[in-house]
Amino acid sequence: MKVKNLLLFGLLFIQFSCKSQTKKFNGVSFVASGIRINETHTKPVLKAQSNSVALMPFGFIKKLSSPTINHNTKRQWFGETKAGLVQYANQFRKHDIKIMVKPQIWVWNGEFTGYIEMDSEESWKQLEDSYSSFILTYAEAAAEIKAEVLCIGTELEKFVMNRPEYWQKLIKKIRTVYTGKLTYAANWDEFKRIPFWKDLDFIGVDAYFPLSDEKTPSVEDFEKGWLPHKKEIMRIQNQYQKPVLFTEYGYRSVDFTGKKPWESNRVEGSVNLQAQVNGLQAIYNQFWKEEWFAGGFIWKWFHKHNEVGGEKNNRFTPQNKPAEKLLSKLYAY
Repeated sequence: MKVKNLLLFGLLFIQFSCKSQTKKFNGVSFVASGIRINETHTKPVLKAQSNSVALMPFGFIKKLSSPTINHNTKRQWFGETKAGLVQYANQFRKHDIKIMVKPQIWVWNGEFTGYIEMDSEESWKQLEDSYSSFILTYAEAAAEIKAEVLCIGTELEKFVMNRPEYWQKLIKKIRTVYTGKLTYAANWDEFKRIPFWKDLDFIGVDAYFPLSDEKTPSVEDFEKGWLPHKKEIMRIQNQYQKPVLFTEYGYRSVDFTGKKPWESNRVEGSVNLQAQVNGLQAIYNQFWKEEWFAGGFIWKWFHKHNEVGGEKNNRFTPQNKPAEKLLSKLYAY
């Protein structure tokens, strides 16, 4: 009888362990495009063993002090609009892919959204009204497509720090429209100061932490670099008792990719495929087996798979590189 009980316990333990792993978001950040997508565009995501995608409609601001967000217009690419979001989601739903809706803001000339800041109370109020319209549009869309997660903002530190009461009220408004899980995508150096983690379901981090000054960091170099950052992530996780989600993560296939992983400037040459592979292996080693870690969405994945990436490309995408093969292996685990 005891032997039978032990066997039953063992089977249940294995089953539970497998289920806990499959619950991770093994995701890709699927870039919005100007066209409708179909099986041709979703199959490579499935081949990479991804079980989830972040879909990213966009709003646009003219400059860091502008209070108006233009969004969901006919002038935008199809994938950046509400209709595009729904069409993309419906295509991925055919394959039981989980969805995170992650609306983002683009500031003219690519200036950093964390520096968006108004110069008067009147402008702050205008920005709040405009942002509410923007995010509630996509909260409604997230409800329509039954998205598993809605990200309420991405790297908006000065907006968050200056207007905390607005954000807490906004979260309550969003929950009247959308009943799924909520997160916020905090920049790697911002997540420790977010005042509303207690009101969300995931602690969201865009995980571009500086890890190594080496030209080609080894897996061990990357993992050593992670230690102080992981300790701080665990401190915040323990404080709020919420799972951590890497709303973005990834490395360029370029020399010194671990030094300033957030840099996206168009450096020519210096392709380093091995450094990208090592970075992905290390982040997986450090986080994916942690119970408090919910998974992540690699940056970034383009719809025309056969036309992007490749062994001469030094950008973030893993597509058509050794990193894609590794990602498929890791996500299949």
